[in-house]
Amino acid sequence: MGQLSGPTDPAADAGWSPQHPRKGFLTDTSICIGCKACEVACKEWNHNPADGALELLGSSYDNTGALGANTWRHVAFIEQGADAISAARESGRRLIDLGMPQMPGAATDVALPDTDQFRWLMSSDVCKHCTHAGCLDVCPTGSLFRTEFGTVVVQDDICNGCGNCVPACPFGVIERRTDGTAAPKSDRGAAPAIPNTGIAQKCTMCYDRLVDDEIPACAKTCPTESIKFGDHEDLVAEARERVAQLHAQGRTEARLYGANANDGVGGTGSVFLLLDEPEVYGLPPDPRVGTADLPAMVKRSAVAAAGMIGAMAVAFLGRRR
Repeated sequence: MGQLSGPTDPAADAGWSPQHPRKGFLTDTSICIGCKACEVACKEWNHNPADGALELLGSSYDNTGALGANTWRHVAFIEQGADAISAARESGRRLIDLGMPQMPGAATDVALPDTDQFRWLMSSDVCKHCTHAGCLDVCPTGSLFRTEFGTVVVQDDICNGCGNCVPACPFGVIERRTDGTAAPKSDRGAAPAIPNTGIAQKCTMCYDRLVDDEIPACAKTCPTESIKFGDHEDLVAEARERVAQLHAQGRTEARLYGANANDGVGGTGSVFLLLDEPEVYGLPPDPRVGTADLPAMVKRSAVAAAGMIGAMAVAFLGRRR
């Protein structure tokens, strides 16, 4: 078993040899146009069913709402006015003070772009393929496994639909596909019209394409290259340069999400360039996998057990006297 928290190579921890460079996504929300081509490409390649009728939610120009068992890529539409934009830029300035990168020789007093009254934030969300994946840690059947590319994949034919992985994910990504029934998978009789019902489903980073040296369907389809695929280390370096470029343009709201290898999940395979706080995009500000606390839990349990044994010994010896 590999590390429980902190920076590490997840594929090496899983025992893969020879080792491949870790693969990942970089989603640059500053150039996402909300076309949802990535959603369509993902559904077509993976044969995922539609999420009900193709109708707008009423709360935004969106029809899928969130990631789920049937939607492995989801493009969110977030409307912001002048106050929200100003607050985002101010929070970004505070991050710069904490050491966010800047372009060498860039002027700090530059004109802001003329988008300070209203804007749409559009972001294509996806499974994070965490360095320390909570879903992987709690799977009792081995259905979830770490690939040679450092990604996390569900094996449909092994998953028993227990659902342990669902609450274990700090991002709420993985979900069991439902057909509207509550019967166990083994009691459902004939095969349903919707495939893989009752079992956990999520993005595989198109593992079947990766083994054939093809890039994931969403990244190949994205018309603006908002979604980029490649070696994780290279993508993080590119993301930092992009943030510095945006800051030099006066867009101080730009910041990275998932690029910190010392966070609660050891960093993520899917890195995001955001234009506001993570919560605005429905992302947890400080995600944490349960195994990160295991060493402390074991230590405290050992101390408690030792205390109980000591108390029992004192009571036993006291009675003998």
